[in-house]
Amino acid sequence: MDKAQYKSGQRKDWDSVSLGWRKWWQTIEQGAQAVSDEMLDLALVKQGDSILDVATGIGEPAVSAAKRVGENGQVIATDLSPQMLAIAQERAGNLGLENIQFREADAEVLDVGKTDFDAVLCRWGLMFMPEPLTALKNMHRVLNKGGRLAAAVWSTPPTVPMLSISMGVVGRELKLTPPPPDAPGIFSMANTEKLETLFSAAGFNDISIKTVSANMSFPSSRDYVGFLQEVASPIVSLLSGETEERRNEIWQMIEQASGEYTNKAGQMVTENEAICIVGTA
Repeated sequence: MDKAQYKSGQRKDWDSVSLGWRKWWQTIEQGAQAVSDEMLDLALVKQGDSILDVATGIGEPAVSAAKRVGENGQVIATDLSPQMLAIAQERAGNLGLENIQFREADAEVLDVGKTDFDAVLCRWGLMFMPEPLTALKNMHRVLNKGGRLAAAVWSTPPTVPMLSISMGVVGRELKLTPPPPDAPGIFSMANTEKLETLFSAAGFNDISIKTVSANMSFPSSRDYVGFLQEVASPIVSLLSGETEERRNEIWQMIEQASGEYTNKAGQMVTENEAICIVGTA
């Protein structure tokens, strides 16, 4: 893998779906808030703390952390995507949160000009990093002694139907070969032993893991497909080389496959498992 090229592609891909994340923010956070709250609890985030949120996207769990640390606390939130960060900044402004700073930064460099954070957070970011151990070592480096890193990743595909439905259809239709075990991707951190080993190698102690449910619901299967088309950068990227006709055909297949999760009211509802892990510096 050409890591520089990969990161450039990631930045471009996430920039391209940033407006979709803005549109679907409430839907995402209705399900994801439980994960953010668990991360804050695991990291022992409290009033007055200094927090770093890595791979914040359009502002979570940075926003939740800013509310918890209060006006005497501080949150710095970083991401590779400037467009995602611009929306995060807008959201924080609309909420009247003045204790968050947003900075474009690579987690595998993590130059934020500060090395005394009480806690570091990283929700659904580790999976996409080509060198997660390097990123984890950087997060360890910027923590106070005794500070905590709390991260969340997606669990195994069968436990995350919101994503595995579409990835299964795309993989089958595009005849994709399974990625190498060390390749970044949505489910690349689903192995808890691997995850714990990485944390330990980065210098963290008192490591513990638990699972949290993120329940996502959509008015219909068609709305679910619309959501994926506007926010699911990995899927959109995989389909980008297909003709419009072929893309439409595959999206229709995804809509049909999601019918298994449609209730009597026509809503498409999924219960998705996230893995939360915490370690102490």
